Amino acid sequence: MESVLPKSLQEALAALESEPDATLLAGGTDIMVEVNLAGLRPAHVIGLRRIDELRQLEGRRIGSGVTYRRLENGEHVALAQLSRTVGSPQIRNAGTIGGNLGTASPAGDALPFLAALDAEVELASAKATRVMRWDEFIVGVKKNSRQPGELITAAILPEHVPQRQAFAKIGVRSAMVISTVSACLFRDDDGTTTIALGSVAPIPLRPRKAEAMISAEKSPSQAALAEFARLVSEEVSPITDHRSTEGYRRYASGVLARRLLERCL
Repeated sequence: MESVLPKSLQEALAALESEPDATLLAGGTDIMVEVNLAGLRPAHVIGLRRIDELRQLEGRRIGSGVTYRRLENGEHVALAQLSRTVGSPQIRNAGTIGGNLGTASPAGDALPFLAALDAEVELASAKATRVMRWDEFIVGVKKNSRQPGELITAAILPEHVPQRQAFAKIGVRSAMVISTVSACLFRDDDGTTTIALGSVAPIPLRPRKAEAMISAEKSPSQAALAEFARLVSEEVSPITDHRSTEGYRRYASGVLARRLLERCL
């Protein structure tokens, strides 16, 4: 195995141009599991932890190397909430939002936050930089649109982020849990509501019918809250696996969505 430890973004992109299919190593919280337990042996590795440009956190732009530890105390309530649920303190000190995007797991904790905001993903190569919306970038279970020679450099939030926001997830235990269902909800002053759920579809899922229904309710009644939960449960498309059943995930999606909405109201 050959490894390169660039100290600048320019060095990293030059190394990636030489080895377009090199394995990119940020926090290593996912890939090292593959190395230790699944026998992964990458031929070329480019380490990203020493690159200051990727660790920048300014306004709408979250550098791909920003760790969950830093996001725990950030200005966005839901992002801070989800960051505090990621693994252990050691994992939060290493894991990055760029790693979550690169892995593109249905259970990725940061992904419902980005999806609910229609955030964008910035990618750079030695030749160009491009920006894609989250649902153009994440295309399947652990699949994304990053091309050989490209590096995820940042997640970009929209200019307006509603102040009322909440994140929660359900799992089989209360600590260091991979989510059975996760959700992030935003409620704007005019009633516009967006929600994205994780672990209930191949990519983060936006229940559009539920969003439209509850956005039209300026002061939702108990009946409206119940209908919102029902629509969310109908629109998700979960599977049964070793963590949960399809039926439980569907039921839990509606319960979680309603709870988050009640918090924001």
